[in-house]
Amino acid sequence: MNGARPVVPVAVGVVVRADRAVLLADRPAGKAYAGYWEFPGGKIEQGETVGHALARELGEELRITVIESVPWLVFDFDYPHAYVRLYFRRVVQWHGTPTPVEGQRLVFHRPGAPAPDPLLPAARPVMRFLELPDWLSWPAAAAVPASVQPHEHWIDGERWLASTVRNAEELSRAVALSADFAVTPALAERELAELCRATPIPLYAPDPGGSDALDRMRRLGLHGLVGRQAAD
Repeated sequence: MNGARPVVPVAVGVVVRADRAVLLADRPAGKAYAGYWEFPGGKIEQGETVGHALARELGEELRITVIESVPWLVFDFDYPHAYVRLYFRRVVQWHGTPTPVEGQRLVFHRPGAPAPDPLLPAARPVMRFLELPDWLSWPAAAAVPASVQPHEHWIDGERWLASTVRNAEELSRAVALSADFAVTPALAERELAELCRATPIPLYAPDPGGSDALDRMRRLGLHGLVGRQAAD
């Protein structure tokens, strides 16, 4: 509960096309924020996992079959009509052509381009997060000491605030200090998965090696990796 308001759990899908464009839908007439653009998804029913709820919702709303989705972000948002906990998953494989079953408009949007307007408030930070690269160039520890206190990090001419975190407590502090994303040291996969379990900002970790490293670590919930391929 948030005061007297129940927390409504919602599964949200970031359906990613091969060219990195993501699917947005506008909210149908009769719903709160009708006409606002959002990432598709819906309420998680009792007994459902986030993944199962998302697959069901996207099947009902868009007539697509989710083959694989991976965890990404979790954060709360207080709307006038509901207090929601948003579980974002990136949908990396699906079958079918997205079809607007509820009469909504659909568009594939390239991150970094001007977003459709109006955009649902909770979707705004997510649109910016999607501009972050899969592979991150990160200075050596000698150049930037590990610190929860965010410092400036420039990516393609854009200013970001980045922290280094080792555990959930430090991650919470980084978020409170307005970090845009965080980088972890090399941790065991179970530790990374736990850290990613409810992160409201994108997380990066060092490249563990292997041709499937990025896919493997994204299944834990990481946004991307720090490593040599950042310069490719």
